[in-house]
Amino acid sequence: MTDTLRPVETDVPGTPDSPRTLKRSIGVVGGTLLTLSCVTPASTLFVVVPDLFGSLGTATALTIAIGSLLCIAVAFCYSELGTLIPSAGGEYAMVSTLAGRLAGWLVFVLSLLVVMIVPPVIAMGTADYLAPVVDLAPSVAGASVMLLATLAGLLDLRANAWITGVFLVLEVVAAAVVAVLGFAHAERGPGSLATMQVAGTDGGTDVVTGLLVVSGLAIALFVTQGFSTAVYLSEELENPRRTVARTVLATLAISAVIILVPVVAITMGAADLQELTSGDISGMVTAWSNSAVGTFVSLCVALAIINAGIVMVIQNSRVLFASARDKAWPEPVNRLFAKLGRFGSPWVSTLMVGVPGAALCFVNLDTLYGVTGVSVTGMYLLVAIAALFARRGAHRETPAWRMPLWPAAPVLLIAVLAYILSRQETVHLLLTGGITAAATLYWALYLRPRRDTRWLVTLPEDARA
Repeated sequence: MTDTLRPVETDVPGTPDSPRTLKRSIGVVGGTLLTLSCVTPASTLFVVVPDLFGSLGTATALTIAIGSLLCIAVAFCYSELGTLIPSAGGEYAMVSTLAGRLAGWLVFVLSLLVVMIVPPVIAMGTADYLAPVVDLAPSVAGASVMLLATLAGLLDLRANAWITGVFLVLEVVAAAVVAVLGFAHAERGPGSLATMQVAGTDGGTDVVTGLLVVSGLAIALFVTQGFSTAVYLSEELENPRRTVARTVLATLAISAVIILVPVVAITMGAADLQELTSGDISGMVTAWSNSAVGTFVSLCVALAIINAGIVMVIQNSRVLFASARDKAWPEPVNRLFAKLGRFGSPWVSTLMVGVPGAALCFVNLDTLYGVTGVSVTGMYLLVAIAALFARRGAHRETPAWRMPLWPAAPVLLIAVLAYILSRQETVHLLLTGGITAAATLYWALYLRPRRDTRWLVTLPEDARA
């Protein structure tokens, strides 16, 4: 519990086992650019949302809107816990400190699943949007993006903030073009957003049930999931007590608008339910304008996906780095994962995130989506539980951003997330549960018997001031 809150000691040259610290090199602008790029609104719009159109049809916008509202409560939890416990470990550092080591370890496993699966899921969408230039298989295109992102992730964080910022502008432009064209060619009114219809397999129309919307909320939560990046970057943000909460909440608001407005425009502008359910956004853009505009939007999306890959590799390598610093593994592994390169980035951890991510591009996409949805929902659930403990004992007096409507917000969030989790497909629950069970066994047989030397969740010394 709170005995896991340990300051990171100063790194002394010549002592390889001493904890490493990341340098604070970015302000609120750089942090916001990186965080927005990790949410990668346009690539999510063009890669993840088409699958929602396929299953939810006209109910897609409503489902994403509900998911965004739920994410406000999630963002409140992240903002308070992220400023209370600013660590590169993100969720697991927060939950370990407040709810105990085992809970923190389970959150780490779920977050590791998310950080390993999400980048290749997004990266595989590159093939569709590079089609006007080059014809590549989705797995090959995705693996190439992951390897390119890994190389970029080895660079200085400040440099990456501006690289991703340029790409972010392009993806926002692409999303804006889709929104303008969709509204300009509207085939139906705003009332269509509440019709809950999807094209049937027989060419007719099927009704989208409330239970199907609930099951789709796990993916809808994933749509804006990247706002948590600000927490992962908290050790590298200047004045984290102020900038983390601002970045989390602003990023959620901006990303929700960038994603939801084009989704509404596409729903209203699609020629018919069959076209909407197909999810071929590039084809719709070309039909609304011409092939040149369609090619421009496609290339902007491809750049957005590469951008997302870069930021996700950066974020995810920090999680692995922090776990090594906190002694989650046998000592030789800890030393490897904690190594910092010449640019101050954890280069071994970066490689360990990027290279397996490239391999995952050859796994069935539906399985990746399902496991990610379950993992994100479970992770948010444990973070909400930890938020209930954020104002007890010494934590009550610690300077931090404090959420409104506490404890009502986390209690309501726990109930809703538990219900969403219960509505997921059995196979995805079993896959995620099996991995979690194996992780619990590792905890029981290796980490718990070595509680004095393993899984010692740390905080940077200057974060305690």
